[in-house]
Amino acid sequence: MGEVDPAFIQDPEHRPKLSITEAEGVPLIDLAPLNAPDSFSDPKAIEGLVREIGNACKDWGFFQVINHGVPLHKREKIETAARKFFAQPLEEKRKIRRDEKCVVGYYDTEHTKNVRDWNEVFDFLVEEPTLVPASPEPEDKEETQWFNKWPENPPELREVSEDYSQEVEKLSLKLMGLIALSLGLPEDRFKSYFKDQTSFIRLNHYPPCPSPQLALGVGRHKDGGALTVLAQDEVGGLEVKRKTDGEWIRVKPTPNAYIINVGDIIQVWSNDKYESVEHRVMVNSEKERLSVPFFFNPAHYTQVKPLEELTNKQNPAKYRPYSWGKFLTHRKLSNFKKLKAENLQIYHFRVSE
Repeated sequence: MGEVDPAFIQDPEHRPKLSITEAEGVPLIDLAPLNAPDSFSDPKAIEGLVREIGNACKDWGFFQVINHGVPLHKREKIETAARKFFAQPLEEKRKIRRDEKCVVGYYDTEHTKNVRDWNEVFDFLVEEPTLVPASPEPEDKEETQWFNKWPENPPELREVSEDYSQEVEKLSLKLMGLIALSLGLPEDRFKSYFKDQTSFIRLNHYPPCPSPQLALGVGRHKDGGALTVLAQDEVGGLEVKRKTDGEWIRVKPTPNAYIINVGDIIQVWSNDKYESVEHRVMVNSEKERLSVPFFFNPAHYTQVKPLEELTNKQNPAKYRPYSWGKFLTHRKLSNFKKLKAENLQIYHFRVSE
């Protein structure tokens, strides 16, 4: 039995249960109707799809999609390149370690809720350069640019990553269209927010852990952006907090499916009709695990607030507007220095009843 450094050990109430509740519940949605030659040729099928997506967002905040249109070979290529990258010696990987100036790259000391995660990551931006505020300070109007750091090896990582990101971006826009329709909005309602997106992709590697009952690959958290599109390998480990009873439910890997979850921004845009749900990642004592989430995020100058079409006298806005760019830079900087306050959360912008 190997020893686990205390920095990784979760408080008893957050430790994973090794007996697993497998999710029958997380809905599996077939996107085939979208991929018909004239995608809106069968309004009945699209209507059914919109209803399924709406129910999944309302009841779970999570769903899986199949027949999603992302070519399998592109997903396999990025996964293979990621495995090659993580198999290198630590000093090689640390050459592209992220820092305050460059918030993307390699990192192996990620903390969630002040407990270290049992994983190593490599992040890259989808738009290069990505335009963001220079600081989280509200008065500071200056902008800056973030650029990617690519490793020397494997040399193909950059190209396969850029190819892959185009495909998951297309899928994300399709899903945002379905989510808009499910809220009774025009299909393209969200499109303009993503023109200068701040999206990024993370390659996650979880080595085997000698004490999987004490540590977590990623501690419990919600995603701060709009939508997350996750590829997980056959090992699995993602757990979702079920809304009905607060139980942690394991999401069983479905071959070539994507796991989609609603982020905090959709929760605010929908004025709490759809909720961003807590999730976490379990580790495994025998097997390593790889996952590739795509975090679909709007332009930094987006003022995130409940949409006017979804609020009225009976259902007033539950959030004050906040700047997505300031929120993002606050979160990214808190990785490097302990900022005065705890990590920003959307509940800080809640309107008191």
